[in-house]
Amino acid sequence: MTRGAGAESLRARMHKRLHRTRIGMRKAGVDYFRGDGSDWVALAALLVAVPAIAGGTLWHPEWIAPTALVLPIIAGGLLLRPANLLALYAASAAALIVEAALFGPYDQGRDRITPGTVLVVAAVGLSGLLVAQFRSRVGVPWRRGGTMLFDLRERIRVQSTLPKLPKGWHHEMALRPAGGQSFSGDFVVASRTQGGNILEVVLTDVSGKGMDAASRALLLSGAFGGLLGSLPPHGFLTAANGYLLRQDWDEGFATSVHLVLDLESGDYELFSAGHLPGLQLSAGTGRWEEKTGEGPLLGVYDGAQFDPVKGTLRPGDVLMLFTDGLVEAADRDIAEGMDRLTGEAERYVHSGFAGAAWHLIEAVAKDVNDDRALLLITRDG
Repeated sequence: MTRGAGAESLRARMHKRLHRTRIGMRKAGVDYFRGDGSDWVALAALLVAVPAIAGGTLWHPEWIAPTALVLPIIAGGLLLRPANLLALYAASAAALIVEAALFGPYDQGRDRITPGTVLVVAAVGLSGLLVAQFRSRVGVPWRRGGTMLFDLRERIRVQSTLPKLPKGWHHEMALRPAGGQSFSGDFVVASRTQGGNILEVVLTDVSGKGMDAASRALLLSGAFGGLLGSLPPHGFLTAANGYLLRQDWDEGFATSVHLVLDLESGDYELFSAGHLPGLQLSAGTGRWEEKTGEGPLLGVYDGAQFDPVKGTLRPGDVLMLFTDGLVEAADRDIAEGMDRLTGEAERYVHSGFAGAAWHLIEAVAKDVNDDRALLLITRDG
């Protein structure tokens, strides 16, 4: 019995040690993934690389130039924390001193350590230190920075995806950031509420453009997505306005349009917060009509009131919502831009506007240095 108890105790101790080891490895992996893990392995490897490069320079300076020391310095700027980076710089400086002492004065032959070599290594080192300090302040490791931005971009794209509509309805959506960037100050959030009978869509244009507005757009898209469907339609823009005011941003205003569409009857309400009017194409008359609600910009003052305009989408009708980057330019006013947009849209009436959103942006605002968004909702005839 004593022998069996001892064996069981040994197995229990081994199991606990294995469990602690597994937890420790998992924690270390998570810390490394987040950029909080130790960088001693990278530091050790780079400290070994410095004398190896210096030895290669002394052996064959024609193939391994003295400026090759910038290679571990660049890698250190991407991998190491600022404190450990200084240790790498000290090792690199010592290697330069040794090379200079063994090669002799720089004016007595080729492949010497010249003042220009020292300046190049020092400049690269300063740049690496600035990069390391920036990473330390932001808290995003270089190995995860690009992945994080990609993930944020995909989250914005998913949030801008409109829900599937019932038979008889069709939607088209296109977003084009300024300057060909991946992030836009324009965004869309949408949801089907009240058992799926009501489609609510919010198109927002954040002040600024491109990367300058992307961070605010990301925050607002998450907040607006949470508000949408959680509040009565008449209270959404009021709540959104209060949210922007609480942020206290220096450049914190935005324009927004909120569509509340009954998918059974086709009746809708269109709320506007300083946004451009929507355009409705009537299949009966073949004419475009402006539809705009009354309301100020979001984030300007408290107690704002937003009054909707009402309408109905009948079979064959089209409703088009867009941001100012699509119709506003320095060489024309907004009215002219809207006329051009509706003129181009006429070409897609007979095709049912399938794939029209992207092509309309290409046709009327391809090279505009502003964020552009276009939403089309059609009811089959």
